[in-house]
Amino acid sequence: MTQPSLPARSRPPAAWARGVGALALGLVMALILSSCGLFGTGDGGAKDAQQTADPSIAAAAPEGLRSFYSQQLNWTRCEGDFQCTKVKVPLDYSKPDGDTIEIAALKLATSGNSKKGSLLVNPGGPGGSGYDFVRDAGATNISEKVRASYDIVGFDPRGVKRSAPVTCLTDQERDASRAKVYALDTDAGLAEAMADNQAIAAKCAEKTGPVLGHVDTVSAAKDLDVLRGVLNDSKLNYLGYSYGTFLGSTYASLFPDNIGRMVLDGAMDPSLSFEDLTSGQAKAFEKAIRAYVTDCLDNSGCPLSGTPDQAIGQIQEIIKGVEVNPRAAKDGRVVNASMFVSGFILPFYNDDNWPALTQALGSAIKGDMTPMLRLADFGADREPDGSYSSNSAFAFNAINCLDYPMAADTASMRAEEQKLRELSPTLGSYFAYGGTSCADWPYQNIRTPAPVEYTGSTDIVVVGTTGDPATPVEWAGSLRKQLGTASLLTWKGEGHTAYGRSNDCIGNAVDGYFVDGKTPADNMVC
Repeated sequence: MTQPSLPARSRPPAAWARGVGALALGLVMALILSSCGLFGTGDGGAKDAQQTADPSIAAAAPEGLRSFYSQQLNWTRCEGDFQCTKVKVPLDYSKPDGDTIEIAALKLATSGNSKKGSLLVNPGGPGGSGYDFVRDAGATNISEKVRASYDIVGFDPRGVKRSAPVTCLTDQERDASRAKVYALDTDAGLAEAMADNQAIAAKCAEKTGPVLGHVDTVSAAKDLDVLRGVLNDSKLNYLGYSYGTFLGSTYASLFPDNIGRMVLDGAMDPSLSFEDLTSGQAKAFEKAIRAYVTDCLDNSGCPLSGTPDQAIGQIQEIIKGVEVNPRAAKDGRVVNASMFVSGFILPFYNDDNWPALTQALGSAIKGDMTPMLRLADFGADREPDGSYSSNSAFAFNAINCLDYPMAADTASMRAEEQKLRELSPTLGSYFAYGGTSCADWPYQNIRTPAPVEYTGSTDIVVVGTTGDPATPVEWAGSLRKQLGTASLLTWKGEGHTAYGRSNDCIGNAVDGYFVDGKTPADNMVC
């Protein structure tokens, strides 16, 4: 969940109730924002090809699933010099002879001559597109050394974009939903939000169909093993960011003997409740705000002034001002506080983007909301023409509603809001009331949070970042302990996740593990 989603690598728990749609999906959005316009180059000459299943791998398929593991893949050239395919999987793994869906995958073929296999990548969310990540940032954020050894494969998990997508609202309805403001501290406002979310849930069920009840992470992890099998890899090699670490640890618990080389960067703690995850993020974002203002005050052109405490107070006053008096951007669209906060949060996923936040804050202080709206739209995947390029917000909610039980009674949500305000005086209220999104969901949650159990003998590498606002570094230490056979790697830095954007210490450690099989020393700090 890397909750508050921008995967993406995370999104605010109360995304629908408050309209803060740009929190988590972190990895995809934050990395693309930091590497504007950088695209992978593929293998320079991808051709259509058929890939026949390895009989020995297909023979080892779980009971009743051999036909899925033995399917032939048709790789076609797409997206320039990449290759694409679709993989058939059961809609419901308890009924493998029933309906099926297709998982879309994209391959950046290895640039070397000594291929070790495939490296599957999930960028987070839930709701982030691995297909898009590999296409747009794979050649930039995964080292040449790793790309010389593996085919890099991105995929859209079930429910996401090209893979039986969760569908709920039209683009115009999404605009209207983001523009709506609820007085959640009043009974009438909370009731209105609950009613609107109930209506959205009904539309999701109507437009998506039965797949809406099967987009849980356990089902996605089983899809991941089918992908491994049809790629003819006897072991899974995997790079998961943010929510992708939850998907990876779930896979490790289900298929402990199938682990090849697995890196879980920006780790989530599977044992935490939805409410505990939200509290951890609220505290971590407040810490990140302090790091940002401290840096801003040390640089010329900072629109804030005084001590860090005073600068944070100025940000809080700006947000309060927008709450009381929403303002129009240059295109005439009104920016309410939820939209402002969603734009404000986005640059915290990568400290390279702090200058963009400084510019947006400076403009807002002068009365121009356009730069902050641009950030909010970017996080929500809204294009300049008013269209939305992904269904990440809908997938995020649908997956979390199945993965997490959430308190939705008024007393519990009011108490949680008070706690969140204490943990994050700046943003706490915008993390509250997450339970409203799933209170009337048409399918019951199917998972109870618990520590992950991994019985395999292969070392898994867990990576944490000390200043990570979306997946606090403490979660990485907790996941490492739960996995047992694992190694913890920590980067002293700001922003969400580390590999591909931190330093040579992290890069060399991860590359050495993937390519040479050298596990980093446990508790290594970079």
